[in-house]
Amino acid sequence: MNTTDVPLYQPEWLELREGADAAARDVELLDPLRGWLEDAGRPGGLVIHDLGCGTGSMGRWLAPRLPGPQHWVLYDRDPALLGRAAARTPAVTADGSGVTVLTRRADLGELAAEDLAGASLVTASALLDVLTRDEVDALVAACAEAGCPVLLALSVVGQVELSPADPLDGEIAEAFNAHQRRGGLLGPDAVMVASEAFALRGATVRVHSSPWRLGAGESALTAQWLQGWVEAACEQRPVLAPRAEAYLRDRLAACAAGELRVAVHHSDLLALPGTTGGAS
Repeated sequence: MNTTDVPLYQPEWLELREGADAAARDVELLDPLRGWLEDAGRPGGLVIHDLGCGTGSMGRWLAPRLPGPQHWVLYDRDPALLGRAAARTPAVTADGSGVTVLTRRADLGELAAEDLAGASLVTASALLDVLTRDEVDALVAACAEAGCPVLLALSVVGQVELSPADPLDGEIAEAFNAHQRRGGLLGPDAVMVASEAFALRGATVRVHSSPWRLGAGESALTAQWLQGWVEAACEQRPVLAPRAEAYLRDRLAACAAGELRVAVHHSDLLALPGTTGGAS
């Protein structure tokens, strides 16, 4: 990764998925996170580093759910996305305190502990599964040295359910998962690898399910997801293409008719440092 690359995600896709992301994130992880932050007693409020912020959906979801003043540091390699995220960060927190924002155009593959100095919380959404093992290890090491909690939401886990079922579902899913692992990326293995890495550094790790559940009301997102899912599967295994063309056509027709239901499984990971308070 570098800051001159073409953006990984288009803002239209990020906007389309925001509602499903917000509904999927696991709110039960917030209670232990709030407890840790309260015990840590950070004077002056929270400093939250949002890695790969995209259009800022994580901030819009999380800032109103945590109390006290908050300073968000937004990271992305796309300056246009950083601008959108900063402009749409919530103005107030759960108790009406204010929010300030700083943006950093950065390559997350080069993130170091000093970049996170003073952090109260590190967070990201839909990030882990597009990293390699070395990148996850470096991220975990930097967060561990910063001594702060880490909340990593919406990492794919390789499981998809479609209703009604089709005989080709499994082959498409298997090929898509292989595509997610191309070039050394962790894809569906990312949560397990990150959990082990945090645990080795003394953190208490909690992993909760956070599935997208898409029905008739999410047909636009479902259609876009379907096309990308099948396209990636065929890129990985071109032999699927002849059957996948008819499969996709039928699935999109069912989606448009409001007859298709899809569950795309993800996991949310919360890592709490072994020593309350961590680094200051």
